[in-house]
Amino acid sequence: MLHPQARALLDLIAERGVPPTHTLSPQEARAVYRDRRGFTQPAPPPVASVQSLQAEGPLGPIPLRLYRPLGTMPDQTLPALVYYHGGGWVIGDLDTHDTLCRELANGSGCAVVSVDYRLAPEHRFPAAVDDAIAAARWVRREAAALKLDAERIAVGGDSAGGNLAAVVAIAARDAGEPPFAWQLLIYPATDQHRTAPSHASNGQGYLLTRDTMDYFTGHYIPDARLHADWRASPLLHPDLSRLPPALVLTAGYDPLRDEGLAYAQKLSEAGTRATHLSFERQIHGFILMGKVLAEANDAVRLCAAALRDALAD
Repeated sequence: MLHPQARALLDLIAERGVPPTHTLSPQEARAVYRDRRGFTQPAPPPVASVQSLQAEGPLGPIPLRLYRPLGTMPDQTLPALVYYHGGGWVIGDLDTHDTLCRELANGSGCAVVSVDYRLAPEHRFPAAVDDAIAAARWVRREAAALKLDAERIAVGGDSAGGNLAAVVAIAARDAGEPPFAWQLLIYPATDQHRTAPSHASNGQGYLLTRDTMDYFTGHYIPDARLHADWRASPLLHPDLSRLPPALVLTAGYDPLRDEGLAYAQKLSEAGTRATHLSFERQIHGFILMGKVLAEANDAVRLCAAALRDALAD
């Protein structure tokens, strides 16, 4: 049962002849993704402050954006979510996810640090992974100067960003670093092989298509031999124990639905606390579309409330 608002959105996209992402160059696709914010996203809510930062990356500075929620003071030490935007590792940036990060900050009372990791095809796998890990480490290292609580830092993201957040959590554990406090994984990509049944049942007609996923993967990891690397496919890591508690959110009409569910299940089977929440009537990317999809706003509120509870002192 596809939500009527989602159906209306898909019909409108078809009527207007919006070109599918896979028919565009990466530069064109990035511009289209950025420009459609005004149609699908709510207005960005005010926050207490927004600060541009730069983390030390493996090949140069990584741009970050720090949001502090309404009602907080500049000298107040806050828990934080390090957030990785979606976009198939090819599109998306700090601006495409600006509204969502503001909503999560205000709804949770936590700071949010949005990460502008390097994109493919200019920077192929594992560049995004390397930047994601470096950014999270930098935030923890500089937590005191940023008025953040280094012991209450979570990682999160949507789609490709959910993939990166999951990988960052595993990498920290494998490196013997202190664990992150929590994971927010919004319809995460967890297996680059894309063989789960939902890839067939939802691979056409619901915005994110099989062709578009091939486009993203082709730009990010053109060498199929690397698809089994756990940094590309965290579902394939042999040990998902001793990881931060996770909220895994999926959408019923999303090709990534089953691999998100499988990741939550494998976390639970390994003894890692994981909660799976499915918006059965929604499509991939819906959480950004609160201007046209009412359930998106409910999803944001649920994620923010879970973040607030997870990082409570």
